[in-house]
Amino acid sequence: MSNVISFTGTLGRDAELRNTPDGNTVLQFTVANNNGFGDKQTTIWFRVSLWGKRAEGPLKNYLKKGQQVFISGEFRHHEYQGQDGTTKTSLEVNATIVDLVGKKQEGAAQESNSQEKPQTYSDDGFDDEIPFN
Repeated sequence: MSNVISFTGTLGRDAELRNTPDGNTVLQFTVANNNGFGDKQTTIWFRVSLWGKRAEGPLKNYLKKGQQVFISGEFRHHEYQGQDGTTKTSLEVNATIVDLVGKKQEGAAQESNSQEKPQTYSDDGFDDEIPFN
């Protein structure tokens, strides 16, 4: 049985594409998820991996620091000893869904390529004009 998690967050750094020694392709990035408000706000960091053909696609061009994303996938946590001897926890998600949501945050680095972002289409049956105030 697997643990599934879905959340939204903001990329903490640009995605990195690499190949494993056995020839698999993996796209890795970190996502910050903020919980709470004001002084009680906490940030949880997730290490996210996307494997295979999905990792090789054009998505890597859009996963830049500051981009807001929706992530869904298999969740696991890994405990390890830090250099200072304390036990640390790494939260990892093997993503099955990665969607761009919202815009890049203000002040984030500009994209290095000039390609337009893919447009999302939704036919909800409503006109763009709101008939009431």
